[in-house]
Amino acid sequence: MHPRLLTFPAFDALGRTFGPFTLHTYGVLLAIAFLAGLWVASRQAKRAGMDSSRIVDMAVWVLIAGLIGAKLLLVLVDWRYFADSPRQLFSIFQSGGVFYGGLLGGILVAWWYARRYDLPGWQTADVLVPGVVIGQAIGRLGCYAAGCCWGAPTQVPWAVAFTDVYSARAVGTPLDTPLHPSQIYESLAAFLIFFFLLWLAPRKRFHGQVAMAYVALYSITRFGLEFLRGDPDRGTWFRGALSTSQIIAIVLVLGVAVLLPRVRRTQRIEKDAPA
Repeated sequence: MHPRLLTFPAFDALGRTFGPFTLHTYGVLLAIAFLAGLWVASRQAKRAGMDSSRIVDMAVWVLIAGLIGAKLLLVLVDWRYFADSPRQLFSIFQSGGVFYGGLLGGILVAWWYARRYDLPGWQTADVLVPGVVIGQAIGRLGCYAAGCCWGAPTQVPWAVAFTDVYSARAVGTPLDTPLHPSQIYESLAAFLIFFFLLWLAPRKRFHGQVAMAYVALYSITRFGLEFLRGDPDRGTWFRGALSTSQIIAIVLVLGVAVLLPRVRRTQRIEKDAPA
């Protein structure tokens, strides 16, 4: 856990100091996640024979929408807390938000962009999702450094205990308590999904297979990881039995199950017959 990379004094045009400037680890890793996601999307577009510049432009809009969506869902699922403590709204800029909010926001913008520029929807989705998941994998490392999205108390040998008072004040991280490193769990899972999608992309049998594989795999993974989360700002359903993210995961998996037969039938790729 290292929420701050650098802290140094800031000066105005007259040379007067007006407070320290802090370079947050989360922000740096988020920027790296953005760049990695754009690079992967560009590479995947070239391999698919699509206009890489158009896909990169689209990816930028999708990433921005994802950030906004993640923050908005964070506020919505814990509206009472932020309504009672309006100043805590500023804390959302130091945490990752709710990923599913980002995913849904990104999907809406991607759908709009594809419609506007007449891009093949499912094929475009297949190109984009590896970039999304590599950005997600790196972004969760930023969550770990910032101390947000922490895990439940545990006594497993690999438990982590946060000690930085700065993070406790900023995002409420519990200090000196052994916790599941839930951020690392999700980051590792995202890296595994990323490499699987790279393997699947040239072998897919229909457009949309890569995108659907990502949605299903991540939703199942997230559903399980939610049981190991300890941060309270996730919303609860059925008397606390399930979190908002678990409800969304169930809906997404069911959605994939319903759409899969139709997409497989309508988006089938005809392989060239051997000579």
